[in-house]
Amino acid sequence: MKRSLLYSGKAKDIYLTEDDELIVSCYKDQATAFNGLKKEEVIGKGRLNNQISSLIFEKLNQAGIATHFVEKLSDTEQLNKKVAIIPLEVVLRNYTAGSFSKRFGVAEGIQLEQPIVEFYYKKDELDDPFINDEHVAFLDIASKEEIAYIKEETRKINGLLSSWFAEIGLTLIDFKLEFGKDKDGQIILADEFSPDNCRLWDADGHHMDKDVFRRGLGEMTDVYQIVWEKLQELD
Repeated sequence: MKRSLLYSGKAKDIYLTEDDELIVSCYKDQATAFNGLKKEEVIGKGRLNNQISSLIFEKLNQAGIATHFVEKLSDTEQLNKKVAIIPLEVVLRNYTAGSFSKRFGVAEGIQLEQPIVEFYYKKDELDDPFINDEHVAFLDIASKEEIAYIKEETRKINGLLSSWFAEIGLTLIDFKLEFGKDKDGQIILADEFSPDNCRLWDADGHHMDKDVFRRGLGEMTDVYQIVWEKLQELD
């Protein structure tokens, strides 16, 4: 398959293909944190993230969630539908953790009565600032109807993911999603789902996600491998 580089990101390289509606996402052995201020090469990370994300997206597709995922091509590559990414990071929180705990001065690990959906403006040069629905409308990022749909879809995805991770003994603390519009203007789930963009804790409260790298708690690939092995236990 002929391809040409479209975009080189922190975690993936995106390639155009001969088909205008398809791209190839190539996962890198690179770990970054704090908006790129901390960066290291982590051998095997790309393979694990691709495997995990491919499995999750396959299950979401099967559950009726519209996503950009087509198929896994290799250990580090997957074929995706080409979308116009909506410049929003959509964060859903089931428990207090990370920046949420710092922002409001509360301990980590408190279960929220209702999951909270947050928006962040996807703009590296502005450090991806926290924004609300009215900011989204002001910036002309999405309409009220599109905002409502994104929130509804995010909550639906949360229900599925939380259940799947609970089956394998992991608690889904929070996660970040990105959405895009396909050629028909339909909003679908894009980007990836891996321990890079969610928080997972085991029964003992151990971090099974990127916080291992952020906080210097151990080897990323060790915990990512455990997550991958556990996920394969799902029906």
